[in-house]
Amino acid sequence: MDTIASLFSFITWPVSWVIVQFHSLYGAIFGDNTGWAWGLSIVSLVVLIRICLIPLFVKQIKSTRNMQVLQPKMKAIQERYKSDKQRQSEEMMKLYKETGTNPLSSCLPILAQSPFFFALYHVLSAIASNKKIGVIDQSLLDSARQAHIFGAPLAAKFMNSPAEVSALGASLTDVRIVTAVMIVMMSASQFFTQRQLMTKNVDLTVKTPYMQQQKMLMYIFPVIFAVMGINFPVGVLVYWLTTNVWTMGQQMYVINQNPTPGSKAQDQYLARLLKSVTAHGEVRGRTRRNMVKRIVSKGPDRNDIERKFITGLAKLGLAAQEDGMVIKGEAAVTEAEGGAAQRRQQPKRQTKAQRQTGAVQQAGAKDADSTESGSKASLHKQDATQDEKLKPAGKPASGSSRQAKSGQRKGPQRPKHPSKK
Repeated sequence: MDTIASLFSFITWPVSWVIVQFHSLYGAIFGDNTGWAWGLSIVSLVVLIRICLIPLFVKQIKSTRNMQVLQPKMKAIQERYKSDKQRQSEEMMKLYKETGTNPLSSCLPILAQSPFFFALYHVLSAIASNKKIGVIDQSLLDSARQAHIFGAPLAAKFMNSPAEVSALGASLTDVRIVTAVMIVMMSASQFFTQRQLMTKNVDLTVKTPYMQQQKMLMYIFPVIFAVMGINFPVGVLVYWLTTNVWTMGQQMYVINQNPTPGSKAQDQYLARLLKSVTAHGEVRGRTRRNMVKRIVSKGPDRNDIERKFITGLAKLGLAAQEDGMVIKGEAAVTEAEGGAAQRRQQPKRQTKAQRQTGAVQQAGAKDADSTESGSKASLHKQDATQDEKLKPAGKPASGSSRQAKSGQRKGPQRPKHPSKK
Protein backbone atom coordinates (compact mmCIF):
# COMPACT_ATOMS: atom_id res chain seq x y z
CA MET A 1 0.00 0.00 0.00
CA ASP A 2 2.85 2.40 0.80
CA THR A 3 4.41 1.71 -2.61
CA ILE A 4 1.14 2.52 -4.40
CA ALA A 5 0.66 5.65 -2.31
CA SER A 6 4.14 6.86 -3.24
CA LEU A 7 3.12 6.82 -6.91
CA PHE A 8 0.66 9.62 -6.16
CA SER A 9 3.15 11.72 -4.18
CA PHE A 10 2.81 14.47 -6.82
CA ILE A 11 -0.64 15.30 -5.39
CA THR A 12 0.47 15.07 -1.76
CA TRP A 13 1.27 18.77 -1.48
CA PRO A 14 -2.26 19.96 -2.67
CA VAL A 15 -3.97 17.46 -0.36
CA SER A 16 -1.90 18.44 2.66
CA TRP A 17 -2.45 22.14 1.91
CA VAL A 18 -6.26 21.70 1.78
CA ILE A 19 -6.23 19.76 5.08
CA VAL A 20 -4.13 22.45 6.78
CA GLN A 21 -6.50 25.20 5.59
CA PHE A 22 -9.52 23.41 6.98
CA HIS A 23 -7.58 22.63 10.18
CA SER A 24 -6.91 26.31 10.76
CA LEU A 25 -10.65 26.95 10.51
CA TYR A 26 -11.81 24.12 12.78
CA GLY A 27 -8.85 24.57 15.14
CA ALA A 28 -10.15 28.01 16.03
CA ILE A 29 -13.43 26.42 17.09
CA PHE A 30 -12.48 23.07 18.68
CA GLY A 31 -8.78 23.52 19.42
CA ASP A 32 -5.69 22.83 17.29
CA ASN A 33 -4.80 19.46 18.82
CA THR A 34 -8.28 17.93 18.98
CA GLY A 35 -9.54 15.04 16.91
CA TRP A 36 -12.57 17.12 15.90
CA ALA A 37 -10.37 19.70 14.17
CA TRP A 38 -8.34 17.12 12.21
CA GLY A 39 -11.27 14.73 11.64
CA LEU A 40 -13.53 17.46 10.28
CA SER A 41 -10.67 18.65 8.07
CA ILE A 42 -10.59 15.22 6.42
CA VAL A 43 -14.40 15.20 6.10
CA SER A 44 -14.31 18.64 4.47
CA LEU A 45 -11.64 17.40 2.07
CA VAL A 46 -13.99 14.61 1.00
CA VAL A 47 -16.93 17.00 0.54
CA LEU A 48 -14.80 19.35 -1.57
CA ILE A 49 -13.56 16.51 -3.78
CA ARG A 50 -17.06 15.05 -4.25
CA ILE A 51 -18.51 18.43 -5.19
CA CYS A 52 -15.86 18.74 -7.89
CA LEU A 53 -16.73 15.22 -9.10
CA ILE A 54 -20.48 15.86 -9.54
CA PRO A 55 -20.18 16.26 -13.36
CA LEU A 56 -18.43 12.88 -13.50
CA PHE A 57 -21.17 11.39 -11.34
CA VAL A 58 -23.81 12.64 -13.81
CA LYS A 59 -21.88 10.99 -16.64
CA GLN A 60 -21.70 7.80 -14.58
CA ILE A 61 -25.50 7.74 -14.19
CA LYS A 62 -26.07 8.27 -17.91
CA SER A 63 -23.50 5.63 -18.83
CA THR A 64 -24.99 3.10 -16.40
CA ARG A 65 -28.49 3.60 -17.80
CA ASN A 66 -27.26 3.37 -21.38
CA MET A 67 -25.48 0.14 -20.55
CA GLN A 68 -28.70 -1.27 -19.07
CA VAL A 69 -30.61 -0.35 -22.23
CA LEU A 70 -27.93 -1.81 -24.52
CA GLN A 71 -27.65 -5.15 -22.72
CA PRO A 72 -30.16 -7.00 -25.00
CA LYS A 73 -28.38 -5.72 -28.13
CA MET A 74 -24.98 -6.60 -26.70
CA LYS A 75 -26.17 -10.10 -25.89
CA ALA A 76 -27.48 -10.50 -29.45
CA ILE A 77 -24.10 -9.45 -30.87
CA GLN A 78 -22.30 -11.92 -28.63
CA GLU A 79 -24.57 -14.75 -29.76
CA ARG A 80 -24.25 -13.81 -33.42
CA TYR A 81 -20.46 -13.50 -33.49
CA LYS A 82 -19.53 -15.91 -30.71
CA SER A 83 -17.03 -17.68 -32.98
CA ASP A 84 -15.42 -14.43 -34.21
CA LYS A 85 -14.08 -12.41 -31.27
CA GLN A 86 -12.59 -9.69 -33.44
CA ARG A 87 -15.85 -9.05 -35.28
CA GLN A 88 -17.65 -9.14 -31.95
CA SER A 89 -15.40 -6.41 -30.56
CA GLU A 90 -15.85 -4.31 -33.70
CA GLU A 91 -19.64 -4.55 -33.49
CA MET A 92 -19.54 -3.66 -29.79
CA MET A 93 -17.45 -0.56 -30.45
CA LYS A 94 -19.78 0.40 -33.28
CA LEU A 95 -22.76 0.07 -30.96
CA TYR A 96 -21.08 2.22 -28.31
CA LYS A 97 -20.26 4.87 -30.92
CA GLU A 98 -23.78 4.96 -32.34
CA THR A 99 -25.39 5.35 -28.92
CA GLY A 100 -22.71 7.63 -27.44
CA THR A 101 -22.01 5.23 -24.58
CA ASN A 102 -18.66 4.91 -22.81
CA PRO A 103 -18.33 1.74 -20.68
CA LEU A 104 -15.57 3.36 -18.61
CA SER A 105 -17.81 6.28 -17.60
CA SER A 106 -19.28 4.24 -14.76
CA CYS A 107 -15.79 3.98 -13.22
CA LEU A 108 -14.83 7.64 -13.63
CA PRO A 109 -15.74 8.83 -10.09
CA ILE A 110 -13.74 6.02 -8.47
CA LEU A 111 -10.77 6.56 -10.79
CA ALA A 112 -10.85 10.31 -10.17
CA GLN A 113 -10.90 9.81 -6.39
CA SER A 114 -8.01 7.35 -6.34
CA PRO A 115 -5.16 9.92 -6.45
CA PHE A 116 -6.64 11.88 -3.53
CA PHE A 117 -7.26 8.68 -1.57
CA PHE A 118 -3.68 7.43 -1.92
CA ALA A 119 -2.27 10.92 -1.34
CA LEU A 120 -4.16 11.13 1.96
CA TYR A 121 -2.91 7.64 2.85
CA HIS A 122 0.63 8.83 2.13
CA VAL A 123 0.17 11.92 4.35
CA LEU A 124 -1.21 9.90 7.28
CA SER A 125 1.55 7.31 6.97
CA ALA A 126 4.11 10.11 7.20
CA ILE A 127 2.37 11.44 10.32
CA ALA A 128 2.52 7.97 11.88
CA SER A 129 6.27 7.80 11.07
CA ASN A 130 6.77 11.31 12.49
CA LYS A 131 7.93 12.67 9.12
CA LYS A 132 7.16 16.09 7.68
CA ILE A 133 5.28 15.97 4.37
CA GLY A 134 3.85 18.57 2.03
CA VAL A 135 2.98 21.77 3.91
CA ILE A 136 2.77 19.92 7.24
CA ASP A 137 5.70 21.20 9.29
CA GLN A 138 6.90 19.96 12.67
CA SER A 139 4.34 21.90 14.73
CA LEU A 140 1.44 20.62 12.63
CA LEU A 141 2.95 17.13 12.73
CA ASP A 142 3.01 17.17 16.54
CA SER A 143 -0.58 18.47 16.60
CA ALA A 144 -1.77 15.72 14.25
CA ARG A 145 -0.06 13.00 16.31
CA GLN A 146 -1.85 14.21 19.45
CA ALA A 147 -5.28 14.22 17.74
CA HIS A 148 -7.52 11.27 18.69
CA ILE A 149 -10.93 10.26 17.39
CA PHE A 150 -12.80 8.49 20.20
CA GLY A 151 -9.44 7.49 21.68
CA ALA A 152 -7.85 6.31 18.41
CA PRO A 153 -5.04 8.37 16.79
CA LEU A 154 -5.51 9.48 13.17
CA ALA A 155 -2.49 7.46 12.01
CA ALA A 156 -3.27 4.25 13.95
CA LYS A 157 -4.30 1.01 12.18
CA PHE A 158 -6.20 -2.09 13.24
CA MET A 159 -3.12 -4.27 12.57
CA ASN A 160 -0.67 -2.06 14.51
CA SER A 161 1.33 -3.68 17.29
CA PRO A 162 0.92 -2.54 20.92
CA ALA A 163 4.29 -0.78 20.71
CA GLU A 164 3.27 1.25 17.65
CA VAL A 165 -0.02 2.23 19.24
CA SER A 166 1.70 3.20 22.48
CA ALA A 167 4.07 5.46 20.53
CA LEU A 168 1.00 7.39 19.37
CA GLY A 169 -0.28 7.73 22.91
CA ALA A 170 -3.22 5.31 22.77
CA SER A 171 -4.24 1.80 23.79
CA LEU A 172 -4.54 -1.12 21.39
CA THR A 173 -8.08 -1.91 22.62
CA ASP A 174 -9.36 1.59 21.82
CA VAL A 175 -7.77 1.54 18.39
CA ARG A 176 -9.21 -1.84 17.43
CA ILE A 177 -12.71 -1.04 18.70
CA VAL A 178 -12.84 2.26 16.82
CA THR A 179 -11.36 0.84 13.60
CA ALA A 180 -13.63 -2.23 13.72
CA VAL A 181 -16.75 -0.07 14.11
CA MET A 182 -15.65 2.19 11.26
CA ILE A 183 -14.88 -0.77 8.99
CA VAL A 184 -18.33 -2.27 9.63
CA MET A 185 -20.00 1.08 8.95
CA MET A 186 -17.95 1.55 5.79
CA SER A 187 -18.89 -1.91 4.43
CA ALA A 188 -22.55 -1.53 5.44
CA SER A 189 -22.87 1.83 3.68
CA GLN A 190 -21.32 0.36 0.53
CA PHE A 191 -23.73 -2.61 0.63
CA PHE A 192 -26.79 -0.43 1.23
CA THR A 193 -25.84 1.91 -1.65
CA GLN A 194 -25.52 -0.97 -4.09
CA ARG A 195 -28.64 -2.69 -2.78
CA GLN A 196 -30.92 0.31 -3.22
CA LEU A 197 -29.55 0.68 -6.73
CA MET A 198 -30.43 -2.93 -7.57
CA THR A 199 -33.81 -3.14 -5.86
CA LYS A 200 -35.26 0.26 -6.74
CA ASN A 201 -33.46 1.82 -9.69
CA VAL A 202 -33.23 -1.04 -12.20
CA ASP A 203 -35.64 -1.69 -15.06
CA LEU A 204 -37.47 -4.83 -13.91
CA THR A 205 -38.72 -5.64 -17.42
CA VAL A 206 -35.21 -6.31 -18.74
CA LYS A 207 -33.38 -9.39 -17.45
CA THR A 208 -29.75 -9.28 -18.55
CA PRO A 209 -26.38 -10.64 -17.35
CA TYR A 210 -25.52 -7.07 -16.34
CA MET A 211 -28.03 -7.29 -13.51
CA GLN A 212 -26.49 -10.51 -12.26
CA GLN A 213 -23.06 -8.90 -12.39
CA GLN A 214 -24.25 -5.92 -10.33
CA LYS A 215 -25.87 -8.28 -7.84
CA MET A 216 -22.57 -10.10 -7.35
CA LEU A 217 -20.74 -6.79 -6.83
CA MET A 218 -23.27 -5.89 -4.16
CA TYR A 219 -21.84 -8.68 -1.99
CA ILE A 220 -18.22 -8.60 -3.17
CA PHE A 221 -17.45 -4.90 -2.62
CA PRO A 222 -18.28 -4.85 1.13
CA VAL A 223 -16.02 -7.86 1.67
CA ILE A 224 -13.18 -6.17 -0.22
CA PHE A 225 -13.56 -3.01 1.85
CA ALA A 226 -13.59 -5.01 5.08
CA VAL A 227 -10.38 -6.85 4.18
CA MET A 228 -8.60 -3.69 3.04
CA GLY A 229 -9.92 -1.66 5.97
CA ILE A 230 -7.80 -3.41 8.56
CA ASN A 231 -4.71 -1.90 6.89
CA PHE A 232 -6.12 1.65 6.64
CA PRO A 233 -5.21 4.36 9.19
CA VAL A 234 -8.09 5.85 11.15
CA GLY A 235 -7.89 9.05 9.09
CA VAL A 236 -8.26 7.08 5.85
CA LEU A 237 -11.24 5.21 7.33
CA VAL A 238 -12.79 8.59 8.12
CA TYR A 239 -12.18 9.60 4.50
CA TRP A 240 -13.65 6.40 3.02
CA LEU A 241 -16.63 6.29 5.39
CA THR A 242 -17.46 9.90 4.52
CA THR A 243 -17.26 9.28 0.78
CA ASN A 244 -19.48 6.18 1.12
CA VAL A 245 -22.09 8.14 3.05
CA TRP A 246 -21.92 10.90 0.43
CA THR A 247 -22.39 8.35 -2.37
CA MET A 248 -25.35 6.79 -0.55
CA GLY A 249 -27.07 10.16 -0.09
CA GLN A 250 -26.32 11.16 -3.67
CA GLN A 251 -27.73 7.88 -4.93
CA MET A 252 -30.90 8.29 -2.85
CA TYR A 253 -31.41 11.76 -4.33
CA VAL A 254 -31.04 10.46 -7.88
CA ILE A 255 -33.43 7.57 -7.22
CA ASN A 256 -36.08 9.89 -5.76
CA GLN A 257 -35.75 12.69 -8.31
CA ASN A 258 -34.61 11.02 -11.54
CA PRO A 259 -35.38 7.29 -11.41
CA THR A 260 -34.61 4.79 -14.13
CA PRO A 261 -37.59 4.26 -16.52
CA GLY A 262 -39.43 1.04 -15.78
CA SER A 263 -38.03 0.71 -12.27
CA LYS A 264 -39.79 0.50 -8.92
CA ALA A 265 -38.43 3.95 -8.10
CA GLN A 266 -40.19 5.41 -11.16
CA ASP A 267 -43.47 3.84 -10.08
CA GLN A 268 -43.15 5.44 -6.64
CA TYR A 269 -42.06 8.78 -8.12
CA LEU A 270 -45.00 9.00 -10.54
CA ALA A 271 -47.40 7.99 -7.76
CA ARG A 272 -46.13 10.92 -5.68
CA LEU A 273 -46.33 13.22 -8.71
CA LEU A 274 -49.93 12.18 -9.42
CA LYS A 275 -50.82 12.84 -5.77
CA SER A 276 -49.25 16.30 -6.00
CA VAL A 277 -51.14 17.10 -9.19
CA THR A 278 -54.37 15.94 -7.53
CA ALA A 279 -53.78 18.29 -4.61
CA HIS A 280 -52.66 21.38 -6.57
CA GLY A 281 -54.08 20.87 -10.05
CA GLU A 282 -50.70 21.50 -11.69
CA VAL A 283 -47.18 20.15 -12.00
CA ARG A 284 -44.93 21.99 -9.54
CA GLY A 285 -41.17 22.18 -9.95
CA ARG A 286 -38.89 22.18 -12.98
CA THR A 287 -37.64 18.64 -12.32
CA ARG A 288 -41.18 17.27 -12.30
CA ARG A 289 -42.12 19.18 -15.43
CA ASN A 290 -39.07 17.75 -17.20
CA MET A 291 -40.19 14.26 -16.17
CA VAL A 292 -43.70 14.82 -17.61
CA LYS A 293 -42.14 16.32 -20.74
CA ARG A 294 -40.05 13.17 -21.30
CA ILE A 295 -43.06 10.92 -20.79
CA VAL A 296 -45.16 12.90 -23.30
CA SER A 297 -42.37 12.88 -25.89
CA LYS A 298 -42.19 9.06 -25.79
CA GLY A 299 -45.69 8.69 -27.21
CA PRO A 300 -46.56 5.03 -27.85
CA ASP A 301 -43.13 3.94 -26.57
CA ARG A 302 -44.11 4.59 -22.94
CA ASN A 303 -43.73 1.74 -20.48
CA ASP A 304 -46.58 0.38 -18.33
CA ILE A 305 -45.76 2.68 -15.40
CA GLU A 306 -45.84 5.79 -17.59
CA ARG A 307 -49.09 4.73 -19.26
CA LYS A 308 -50.64 4.25 -15.83
CA PHE A 309 -49.62 7.81 -14.94
CA ILE A 310 -51.20 9.24 -18.10
CA THR A 311 -54.39 7.27 -17.39
CA GLY A 312 -54.42 8.63 -13.84
CA LEU A 313 -54.27 12.18 -15.20
CA ALA A 314 -57.16 11.42 -17.57
CA LYS A 315 -59.31 10.24 -14.67
CA LEU A 316 -58.68 13.62 -13.03
CA GLY A 317 -59.83 15.38 -16.20
CA LEU A 318 -56.28 16.47 -17.08
CA ALA A 319 -54.07 16.02 -20.11
CA ALA A 320 -50.24 16.23 -20.09
CA GLN A 321 -48.67 18.71 -22.52
CA GLU A 322 -45.36 18.78 -24.39
CA ASP A 323 -44.02 21.54 -22.10
CA GLY A 324 -44.53 19.37 -19.01
CA MET A 325 -47.66 21.13 -17.79
CA VAL A 326 -51.18 19.69 -17.47
CA ILE A 327 -54.43 21.26 -18.66
CA LYS A 328 -58.11 20.42 -18.61
CA GLY A 329 -58.94 18.22 -21.57
CA GLU A 330 -62.44 17.58 -22.96
CA ALA A 331 -61.71 13.95 -23.70
CA ALA A 332 -60.14 13.56 -20.28
CA VAL A 333 -63.12 15.21 -18.61
CA THR A 334 -65.54 12.91 -20.45
CA GLU A 335 -63.51 9.90 -19.32
CA ALA A 336 -63.28 11.18 -15.75
CA GLU A 337 -67.02 12.02 -15.42
CA GLY A 338 -68.01 8.58 -16.57
CA GLY A 339 -69.47 9.39 -20.01
CA ALA A 340 -73.07 8.49 -19.18
CA ALA A 341 -73.97 8.45 -22.85
CA GLN A 342 -71.02 6.21 -23.70
CA ARG A 343 -70.86 3.84 -20.75
CA ARG A 344 -73.32 1.08 -19.97
CA GLN A 345 -74.88 1.51 -16.55
CA GLN A 346 -74.57 -1.57 -14.40
CA PRO A 347 -77.76 -2.61 -12.51
CA LYS A 348 -77.70 -2.29 -8.77
CA ARG A 349 -77.45 -5.48 -6.80
CA GLN A 350 -80.71 -6.35 -4.97
CA THR A 351 -81.09 -7.92 -1.57
CA LYS A 352 -82.71 -11.32 -1.05
CA ALA A 353 -85.96 -9.76 0.22
CA GLN A 354 -86.16 -7.49 -2.83
CA ARG A 355 -85.57 -10.43 -5.16
CA GLN A 356 -88.35 -12.48 -3.45
CA THR A 357 -90.79 -9.54 -3.60
CA GLY A 358 -90.00 -9.06 -7.28
CA ALA A 359 -90.58 -12.77 -7.95
CA VAL A 360 -94.02 -12.64 -6.23
CA GLN A 361 -95.03 -9.56 -8.20
CA GLN A 362 -93.87 -11.17 -11.42
CA ALA A 363 -95.89 -14.34 -10.66
CA GLY A 364 -99.00 -12.23 -9.93
CA ALA A 365 -98.59 -10.42 -13.19
CA LYS A 366 -98.35 -13.73 -15.04
CA ASP A 367 -101.57 -14.96 -13.38
CA ALA A 368 -103.36 -11.77 -14.32
CA ASP A 369 -102.16 -12.12 -17.88
CA SER A 370 -103.36 -15.75 -18.04
CA THR A 371 -106.79 -14.84 -16.60
CA GLU A 372 -107.15 -12.06 -19.11
CA SER A 373 -106.11 -14.41 -21.89
CA GLY A 374 -108.66 -17.01 -20.71
CA SER A 375 -111.44 -14.39 -20.65
CA LYS A 376 -110.58 -13.31 -24.16
CA ALA A 377 -110.60 -16.94 -25.34
CA SER A 378 -114.04 -17.56 -23.72
CA LEU A 379 -115.51 -14.49 -25.36
CA HIS A 380 -114.07 -15.53 -28.66
CA LYS A 381 -115.65 -19.00 -28.30
CA GLN A 382 -119.08 -17.51 -27.48
CA ASP A 383 -118.89 -15.29 -30.50
CA ALA A 384 -118.01 -18.25 -32.67
CA THR A 385 -121.05 -20.24 -31.31
CA GLN A 386 -123.43 -17.37 -32.00
CA ASP A 387 -122.08 -17.05 -35.52
CA GLU A 388 -122.64 -20.75 -36.03
CA LYS A 389 -126.29 -20.48 -34.93
CA LEU A 390 -126.98 -17.55 -37.17
CA LYS A 391 -125.39 -19.17 -40.15
CA PRO A 392 -128.07 -20.31 -42.72
CA ALA A 393 -128.43 -23.93 -43.69
CA GLY A 394 -126.70 -24.75 -46.89
CA LYS A 395 -125.03 -27.53 -48.63
CA PRO A 396 -123.29 -30.06 -46.47
CA ALA A 397 -119.62 -29.68 -46.05
CA SER A 398 -117.44 -31.75 -48.27
CA GLY A 399 -116.68 -35.21 -46.95
CA SER A 400 -120.07 -35.57 -45.07
CA SER A 401 -123.04 -37.56 -46.46
CA ARG A 402 -125.80 -35.38 -44.93
CA GLN A 403 -126.41 -32.50 -42.57
CA ALA A 404 -126.61 -33.60 -38.95
CA LYS A 405 -130.04 -33.27 -37.35
CA SER A 406 -130.65 -31.17 -34.32
CA GLY A 407 -129.68 -33.03 -31.20
CA GLN A 408 -127.50 -35.51 -33.04
CA ARG A 409 -123.80 -35.71 -33.14
CA LYS A 410 -122.03 -34.87 -36.31
CA GLY A 411 -120.24 -37.53 -38.28
CA PRO A 412 -121.16 -41.20 -38.90
CA GLN A 413 -123.85 -42.54 -36.56
CA ARG A 414 -123.48 -45.79 -34.66
CA PRO A 415 -126.26 -48.31 -35.66
CA LYS A 416 -128.96 -49.00 -33.09
CA HIS A 417 -129.15 -52.31 -31.33
CA PRO A 418 -131.69 -54.73 -32.88
CA SER A 419 -133.72 -54.89 -29.68
CA LYS A 420 -134.32 -51.11 -29.82
CA LYS A 421 -135.72 -50.95 -33.30
